[in-house]
Amino acid sequence: MSFAIVFQGIQQYAHMKKELLILFTFILVALPSVGAQEIIPLYNGGVPNSKVAETTLEKESFGNGMYRNVTTPTLEVFLPEKGKETGAAVVVCAGGGYSVIVYSGEGVMTAKELAKNGVAAFVLKYRLPDDAIMNDKSIGPLQDAQQAIKVVRENAAKWGVNPNKIGIMGFSAGGHLASTEATHFKKALIENTNNTSLRPDFQVVVYPVISMQEKLTHSGSRIQLLGNNPSKETVDLYSNELQVDEATPPAYITQTADDRTVDVDNSIVYFEALRHHNVPVEMHIYPKGGHGFVFGHKGWMEPLFQWMKSMKLIE
Repeated sequence: MSFAIVFQGIQQYAHMKKELLILFTFILVALPSVGAQEIIPLYNGGVPNSKVAETTLEKESFGNGMYRNVTTPTLEVFLPEKGKETGAAVVVCAGGGYSVIVYSGEGVMTAKELAKNGVAAFVLKYRLPDDAIMNDKSIGPLQDAQQAIKVVRENAAKWGVNPNKIGIMGFSAGGHLASTEATHFKKALIENTNNTSLRPDFQVVVYPVISMQEKLTHSGSRIQLLGNNPSKETVDLYSNELQVDEATPPAYITQTADDRTVDVDNSIVYFEALRHHNVPVEMHIYPKGGHGFVFGHKGWMEPLFQWMKSMKLIE
C-alpha cells in the first residue's frame, strides 16, 4: 500500500470523526447533568518512558472535542448519584487512530451515560504514540491504560467502587488499547511495588482495531503505534487476537457490518479467539451504521447494560 493511500485513509478517518463531533456537540449539551467530579493526574511524579520535552514539540491542545499531542495523561472522574451506585467502574479510552483522542464524543458522552446507569466512569486521556516524546512509543498508551486500572483499583474505596468490578472500554484505536490492556496485563510496564492487579475484570470494545496484521488492521493506527516497518514479532505482539488466553477477562464486542474504516473482521477474529479459550464473550454486530455508529444509534448501550447485569457486574 502506498503512503498516499495510507495518508488518504487517515485524512478520511479524521474528517469523519470531526463531522460527527460537530453534529453531536449539540447533543452533549442536552445530556443529563452528570458532571465530572474531578480530573486527576495519572501519575504522581514523572511520567514513565518520557523524553525531556523540547521547545520544538507541538504543545498539547484541545479543539473540536479532541485532544492532540498529549503529554500529560489524566483521568476524568464521573461518579453516579448517591444511592444509584452499582459498584462497577469502567476506564474509558476514546479512539482517534492513535493520532488524536475523540475525548468529548466517545469519552465524556459515554462516561455520562455510564454514570447515569450507576457505573463509575473514568475517562483516560492517554499519551498518543510519538517518537519525539517517548523512548518507546509502542508501549506508551499501554502504560497509561495499566496505570489507569491501577489508580482506580487502589482508590476503589474512595470512589465507592468494587475493586473486583473494574473494566476497561475502548472505541476504535481506543478499542485496540483496551484489548491490549486486557491481554497484556501480566507484564507491568509501570511502577507497581504494591503488586496491584493490572487485569481488568471485564472489557468492552466498540468498533475496535484488534489486529496489527497488515491485511486486517487499520493502517493509520498501526503506523502511529508501531511505525512504518515493524518486525513480525512486534506485529504479532500487538495483534491482540493472538494474545488471548484463559486469563483474558470477559468481553463485550459491538460493531457494524458496513464499517469501512475498521474491518468488522477485527471484532470477529477477537470473538473467535476468546470463544476458543473459553472466555465469556458477547458480540452485537449491527448491519448498518458505519464507523462511529454510536453517534447515530441512541440505544446502543442498552444491550451492554443487559450484558453487565447477566455477568453480575451491576444489579
